[in-house]
Amino acid sequence: MGRAIRWLLVIALLSCVVIPGFIAFRVWSVARIDDREPADAIVVLGAAQYNGVPTPVFQSRLEHAAMLFEEGVAPQIITVGGNQPGDLYTEAGSGRAYLTQLGIPPEVILAVETGTNTVGSLQAVAQTVEDQGGESVVLVSDPTHSYRSRMMARDVGLEAQTSPTRHGPAVWTRENQISSIIRETGAVLWYQYHRIAGSNVDFPG
Repeated sequence: MGRAIRWLLVIALLSCVVIPGFIAFRVWSVARIDDREPADAIVVLGAAQYNGVPTPVFQSRLEHAAMLFEEGVAPQIITVGGNQPGDLYTEAGSGRAYLTQLGIPPEVILAVETGTNTVGSLQAVAQTVEDQGGESVVLVSDPTHSYRSRMMARDVGLEAQTSPTRHGPAVWTRENQISSIIRETGAVLWYQYHRIAGSNVDFPG
């Protein structure tokens, strides 16, 4: 085997380690950011709901968004997410209902009930925020989802920062956090591949 081929193999092997390692580090580091600078809207990224009731993961995101609103971070909360086949309720609608139960005035909550993945939801949010004359948002999701969601939001033209929830099933144990970092590393690689390829395929979830 020639020296050039050996070097190519070494570089390829290093890339297989270095690139995922760098992305995993970014997922971890952005998960630690909690940016509460004033924005035009707080955007709660959707999660599963059952018959209109948000799951504990979704509830923790909504409760965090309610806290940000009460702190005056933004004058509006946008919930996002459509429904899966067979669902009677959307993630956005379920989120809006839960926020009203928390005491958030209904008139400051906007449910954007389109999109079945993060990219689709954020595209709809970007259009909605632009139509209102705004551009800045604070994204609320799980900590390890922050890096990918922020990247996607900026790709669709939003001035996006992140303030992830710090409670709920997604952050209960160290094992949960590690598995989430691994999963999100794969999700970012998947998204980057399709972005380079020019398609709009999002990693599921």
